Amino acid sequence: MTLSLNSPPTQEFSMPQTSRFTRKPTAKRRSTLALCLALLTSPAWSASNSPTITTPTAEFVYKYLLGEVAAQRGEFVLAGQLFLDLAKQTRDPLLAERATQAATIARTPQLALPSAELWSELAPDSIPAAQTATQLLIANGNLKKAIPQIQKVLANDNIRPNAFMELNSLMMRVTDKTSVLEAIQLLAKPYPKLPEARFAISQAAYFAHNEPLMVTELKEASKLRPGWEPPAQIRGQMLSEQDPQKGIAFYRDFLKTYPEADQIRLALARALLVQKNTTDAKVEFTKLLERHQNNPEMNVIVGLLALDAKEYAFADQSLEHGLQVGFKEPNKVFFNLGRSAAEQKQDTRALQWFDKITDGEQFLAGRLAAASIIARRDGVDAAITMLDNVDGLSPEQQAMVIQNQALLLNQAKRTDEAYMLLEKATQSFPESPELLYDFALNAERKGKFDIMEETLYKVIKSKPDMAPAYNALGYSYADRNIKLMEAKTLIETATKLAPEDHYIMDSLGWVYYRLGDLGHASEQLRRAYGIQQDPEIAAHLAEVLWKQGQREEAQRILEQALSANPDNELLVATAKKLKS
Repeated sequence: MTLSLNSPPTQEFSMPQTSRFTRKPTAKRRSTLALCLALLTSPAWSASNSPTITTPTAEFVYKYLLGEVAAQRGEFVLAGQLFLDLAKQTRDPLLAERATQAATIARTPQLALPSAELWSELAPDSIPAAQTATQLLIANGNLKKAIPQIQKVLANDNIRPNAFMELNSLMMRVTDKTSVLEAIQLLAKPYPKLPEARFAISQAAYFAHNEPLMVTELKEASKLRPGWEPPAQIRGQMLSEQDPQKGIAFYRDFLKTYPEADQIRLALARALLVQKNTTDAKVEFTKLLERHQNNPEMNVIVGLLALDAKEYAFADQSLEHGLQVGFKEPNKVFFNLGRSAAEQKQDTRALQWFDKITDGEQFLAGRLAAASIIARRDGVDAAITMLDNVDGLSPEQQAMVIQNQALLLNQAKRTDEAYMLLEKATQSFPESPELLYDFALNAERKGKFDIMEETLYKVIKSKPDMAPAYNALGYSYADRNIKLMEAKTLIETATKLAPEDHYIMDSLGWVYYRLGDLGHASEQLRRAYGIQQDPEIAAHLAEVLWKQGQREEAQRILEQALSANPDNELLVATAKKLKS
């Protein structure tokens, strides 16, 4: 049984470059890079996988050995080109495979794609060849040409079901969702009695906004395999989007018939938590743990959900039991137990959990979380010193540490020190967009708008998909009531990059307000405030509503926000402005 914390409308898919189409969730996979390196540099490779050339010419031997030497030296582009040339001359699939591997390592799609297509042509029964060619063709925007490759994979009875389950994830980057739906319908046509095929069509219909087809295909998948959870998950999610109570009712009805449907019970528990019904959610958690008392993954999943609902005692019990019964990634549990203790203001206990994380992916996160506690308990200087003494960090991690040190200084109102720290750091890490972004925001706080603007434009140039940079610059213009059309363009760009970000919605509403468009301003600000009742969004919304003549609502929003955030400077200033 595979359990996950999320229940999205598609299953996660990452198509390995040269391995099987289906995954083995119980085994740890070597990365594609590691696999290819092993193949390309292993002396044993040549002995067991050498190309079969009856009478190799001197030119062949020379090019082949040159390719081997290039691979040994890490010159994978040259190796790939040499192996591809030889594969074309000899029509040997093993050489085409090696060319594909080398080009993949070199991240050279213009070489990898023709190599993979030739490999698939020369090895028509090879699933890895068809799989690799499929991924590269789709990445290159050629969905139509990829279809025959996918059909090769689907022709294999053993892997066909899983292949259909992964199709939508494979095509996730294709922007034309209607063409994806048409392609999957074509691929599924020979398999009308396969529930996974009908499910794949329903997923594609969901992304193509074809709700009637999605519902029809979900029903067909459920008929073909009664009690199957994936279609029920999507159906419940769709109903929840229409009306949360309908989704909850659907999950309950399903569980009456199929009480052992763990993913549906998890979905029900999440839906109940969203509706703040922690009492009923805990009932579902308890049922899950009764069935899976010694399942470490289930205990941790339930613990994390309970922690998000701030049911700390239940969360701690589940997480600690997950550790006791052998959860394979204890550092993740240590971190979340520390987080639970920190939220309960149990500083000593929180630090004890964070100190257990001595390596791995969670190590730096644990140090940063510990620094926040130390700053609160022992002062900012003690926290900064502790972070200064953390060793073995990459340049990216060092930049992250400095960002957090500046944050602690700002929280302590030591803004001059924060600014100087970041200014110095930008000289050591000039290529870190996140560090530059933080420096720009600190420059704005100091009134150094020219430095702020110059830095943010530098960030946008180096990382053009960084939505917060566009938003920060656009909002700064709007807040200062200057360059309003440029501000609007910047914020609209941020909106395209992050359409569900409530802070960007707030910025867009504010620039509309500055431009005198109160209707669009209130619309955007209401959307933002509906997602997150942030004090600054509340201040902006109240001011716009006041201007629209909706003064009672404006006053009510301000009072609620001030009650929760009495020291927020913008809220206080807005309240004074509206009273004057």
